[in-house]
Amino acid sequence: MTHIPPDWLRPQWPAPAHVHALYTTRTGGHSQPPYDRMNLGDHVGDDPQAVAANRGVLQAALQSVTPQAQAVFLQQVHGTQVVVLEPGTADGVVADACVSTQPGLACTIMVADCLPVLLTDGAGTVVAAAHAGWRGLAGQGGVGVLEAVFERFSALRHVYQAQAAIKNIANEGAGACASQTLAWLGPCIGPQAFEVGAEVRAAFCAHNPAAAPYFQPHGAGKYLADLAGLARQRLQALGIAHIYGNDSSAAWCTVAQGSRFFSHRRDSAALGGSGRMAACIWLG
Repeated sequence: MTHIPPDWLRPQWPAPAHVHALYTTRTGGHSQPPYDRMNLGDHVGDDPQAVAANRGVLQAALQSVTPQAQAVFLQQVHGTQVVVLEPGTADGVVADACVSTQPGLACTIMVADCLPVLLTDGAGTVVAAAHAGWRGLAGQGGVGVLEAVFERFSALRHVYQAQAAIKNIANEGAGACASQTLAWLGPCIGPQAFEVGAEVRAAFCAHNPAAAPYFQPHGAGKYLADLAGLARQRLQALGIAHIYGNDSSAAWCTVAQGSRFFSHRRDSAALGGSGRMAACIWLG
């Protein structure tokens, strides 16, 4: 019997059976308002004991699926750094994406409006997770967190297949890897709620004119940005066509779904703080 609250999200995608993933909601934890109840962030002002208890709930959920599973939490800084998880990797490594080929080591991303992106391949040899706020997604010179994590993801897949001596696949290029990659996008701030300035639009469009349709004018010098749409565009540019989850509809919007999701933009000013949810992916 699993101990995953029924309100948590389980990606609906054709990943291999030994690839496991989940996305927590506000349900199942111990925190008091405004962090009620399943806050996993230890940096937002919540009671440390409540956060520790909540992380225990998450670990129990993972271990109900895979007994040796362990979530590894990063110190996210809205950048593009990627870390490869190893058995000795401790919580708090500074990075905004992680990759794993180690069974049980769960790539874990915390979010409360930013977009979590999970990756695996058709054979389930490697998994990855990325924290894609607008800064990390845009990156520098058109290279952001998704490009960075896919580069490391592809390299690990190449190594794994070379070690397994899979004929004619060990030397595949990035394009072949992309065609075998599955991506799942979790909830994030939706395109009707994400108001940004012209500088955000410029950060994307200056290096990629194809990003322009994901910004709709919204008053003088302001735009409504489709964060999930921008991520889909970036993934497709990498050759990744198998994309699931967040389709930019209201059901996926962290701001609109207040009873289910934390939202930094919605809650911090009104309530004085916001909790954090987690997206996890691991090999069983």
